[in-house]
Amino acid sequence: MDKSWFTKIVGTRFQREMKRIRPIVDAIHRHEEHLKTLSDAELQAQTPKLRGLVAERTGTLAAEVARLKREKHECPEAEQRAVLGEQLSRAESAYVKELQAVLNDVLPEAFATVREACRRLVGSEVVVTGHALKWDMVPYDVQLIGGVVLHQGKIAEMATGEGKTLVATLPLYLNALAGRGAHLVTVNNYLARRDSQWMGHLFTWLGMTVGCIDDTEPSTPARRAVYQCDITYGTNNEFGFDYLRDNMVFALEQRVQRTHAYAIIDEVDSILIDEARTPLIISGPVGSESDEKYALFNTQVVQLVRKQTAVANDLIARAEPLVGNDKTAYEGATLLYQAQLGMPKNKKLLKLLQEPGVKSLVQRVELDVLADRKLPAREQKLRHIEDELYFVLDERGHSVHLTEKGVETMSPQDPNLFVVPDISHAVHDIEHDEHLSPKEKIERRRQVEAEYALKSETLHIIHKLLQAHALYEREVDYVVQEGKVLIVDEFTGRLMHGRRWSEGLHQAVEAKEGVAVQEESQTLATITIQNYFRMYDKLAGMTGTAETEETEFFQIYGLEVVVIPTNRPVRRIDKHDLIYKTRREKYNAIMDEVERQHKRGLPVLVGTVSVDVSETLSRMLKRRGLRHEVLNAKYHEREAEIVAQAGQPASITIATNMAGRGTDIKLGPGVKKCQVCGITAHQAPFGQQIEKPDLSPEEIKRLQCQEDPPCGLVIVGTERHEARRIDRQLRGRSGRQGDPGQSVFFLSLEDDLMRLFGSDRIARWMDRTGAEEGEVITHPWVTSAIGQAQKRVELQNFQARKKLLEYDDVMNQQREVIYSLRLFALEGGEELRAEAVRMIEQAVERLADELIGDAKDAYQWDRALMETEFLLKFLISIPGLADPAKIRSRDELVRAAQQAGRAAF
Repeated sequence: MDKSWFTKIVGTRFQREMKRIRPIVDAIHRHEEHLKTLSDAELQAQTPKLRGLVAERTGTLAAEVARLKREKHECPEAEQRAVLGEQLSRAESAYVKELQAVLNDVLPEAFATVREACRRLVGSEVVVTGHALKWDMVPYDVQLIGGVVLHQGKIAEMATGEGKTLVATLPLYLNALAGRGAHLVTVNNYLARRDSQWMGHLFTWLGMTVGCIDDTEPSTPARRAVYQCDITYGTNNEFGFDYLRDNMVFALEQRVQRTHAYAIIDEVDSILIDEARTPLIISGPVGSESDEKYALFNTQVVQLVRKQTAVANDLIARAEPLVGNDKTAYEGATLLYQAQLGMPKNKKLLKLLQEPGVKSLVQRVELDVLADRKLPAREQKLRHIEDELYFVLDERGHSVHLTEKGVETMSPQDPNLFVVPDISHAVHDIEHDEHLSPKEKIERRRQVEAEYALKSETLHIIHKLLQAHALYEREVDYVVQEGKVLIVDEFTGRLMHGRRWSEGLHQAVEAKEGVAVQEESQTLATITIQNYFRMYDKLAGMTGTAETEETEFFQIYGLEVVVIPTNRPVRRIDKHDLIYKTRREKYNAIMDEVERQHKRGLPVLVGTVSVDVSETLSRMLKRRGLRHEVLNAKYHEREAEIVAQAGQPASITIATNMAGRGTDIKLGPGVKKCQVCGITAHQAPFGQQIEKPDLSPEEIKRLQCQEDPPCGLVIVGTERHEARRIDRQLRGRSGRQGDPGQSVFFLSLEDDLMRLFGSDRIARWMDRTGAEEGEVITHPWVTSAIGQAQKRVELQNFQARKKLLEYDDVMNQQREVIYSLRLFALEGGEELRAEAVRMIEQAVERLADELIGDAKDAYQWDRALMETEFLLKFLISIPGLADPAKIRSRDELVRAAQQAGRAAF
């Protein structure tokens, strides 16, 4: 209540933001009035005029930065270089701050210039990806607001069809005036090429140079030339890999990128969130023989999976009669829980879990097992739970481990084959064995380490093979094409060419599918998407769905989300979810709905979460004789063309998730019957009068426009995604620019999200209401319960990404230091010998302090251990270390160690 009162008084955050931006929009209009009177040549002369203005105001600070860079390069002293480095960092910050202030001042004039240029280009022809298009775009006021938000380094949430591509031209033009380059980052190379050619028409008219990195080969002069352009378009992967490649070159002219000044990320949620769990890696061959081991152990793992399947079937068969009887129900639920640990996707098990009350009983057993594990070993009653199984799967965490029975089956002759030795204990015993000389200790340590490495590698391979067989499904997680395993992106449904799962999982899947196992690779250079984009002085983003993830955007990237209003009100009807007991019932209901809407002459877009589901639905549609297009990871080359046609009357399109993202679905002739739709808008339009509908209230009621609209694009969701925004993206394909539309999601209790994270309450509800086969439940409470399940998964995924970033932050500090020193050397700065010597001195000093520990007296030192450690870690031997009379204090030890280090260097 307090919150609603507060909002009434001071307005929503969005309204307050709009109040701040409104005066800027008014200033743009004032400049426009003047620019309308100029000739084309005078308007084009605005670019050099504005460039001069920016250069004039920032010239002094830019000169200071250049002077400090020069001094640092020519300075021979490492300490002095460090001081100059700090001064340079401060000078660069001051320059960037002043530059932003200047750009803010010229913003109204620059935006007005772009808007007027758009107006002058209307009717002109531009060739985009081989198709001739007529330029017909002039930014609306809401698009100007979007441009201001992007210039301020924030995320603009703009609905599908609101012209994000055009919005980006405004801040790109403004920020390119500084001459430091402005980047536009997209999710795929089709969009990068399309937008660079389409918007390039406007930029080149204004005298700006435009390039697309995806049109050039990596590490070539052509790629370098594209980065030298005022505005550069490209995909996130190419930008990131170019950065890594630049830091592996041997000559300065081989580098292609320049400074990371300003970037706008298109579909920012897809890049900064969905792709953030997979780091960018440049790898090289290891030359190990472990690749053959995957094929070797695969045969044993296949046998193990077969045995486990038989055990799971037996457990289910024993449980079935027991769960029906109140007296033995708990015993039956325990058997089902065991089967769930071993084979969670067993079809018979999934069917049994739909029976009234069974799922909640199994969950009670799970809670009892967790509570039992916390008790002392003697009091545990459920320790036997894993005894019958060969391995245990954790489907939520995507992990697996062998049980004792599994170990015995895999290696009956040598039960210790898979028992990894306690390396720390073994090393401790060797270090304190008085009968061994230092050299023998080193040799023994190597043997222990080799045994440990071999056993842990074997165990690792077996675990990865089990994961591949039990948790990764063909046509869902990956596809096999031309003898290669290709990963399917779980968020877009696209094939991820060139990407491989890490830690041997890809090799395991290759062995499972019987294709050639490619050799394992080692990482030569790596960076996470998060850390690459955090290098930019200013970062902005645009997408149709960012609000649900605004916490993550702010915590990790410091980016605020601003929801930009639509130019015309949204008139889409979003129906409540329809939930069925089984997948089969759900698919039949989807077919009925698609056929019904098809007969009404409406276009239908069916959104699926995997290739497998789209192909199943495609077969069902064929059986009903309904013509349709399938758009999934297998046909992504045609995705933009197929999606563009999805608005034609009576067309049916099945699309994996968000395939074809970035391409608008325009309604075909007859799909939209009124000029102004009568469906009640979600909210009042911004800065416009509410439009009067063409039809009278009586006609709107008769045609059921508010319940089952007779026109517009119909969105049918076949499953809720783990992330709410993916569902919002699918819904958002309908109802663009005030068009009518509707969306509905069909779910079942067998869906992965419902099964793993949310269906117990809904299952209990179905049990209580006695839902029959084929019966559907729909209720706002159920929709909200599913939303809560999605929030839980989103939080879990956010924690995983945050953890990945925390690990990478440590590496990032090292990466920044090494890369800056490398660049310094490439640029012909003073040699780095002084820095290397300083690193050696610091390292040996740290080791000396660790070895001395709490010992105050030099006679208490373990000098034999010191000799061994310095030899093992740095390959140096310190003269006189064994003699307490020669090295008598900590300072003497450090000096002697540093001297030995310098001599070895």
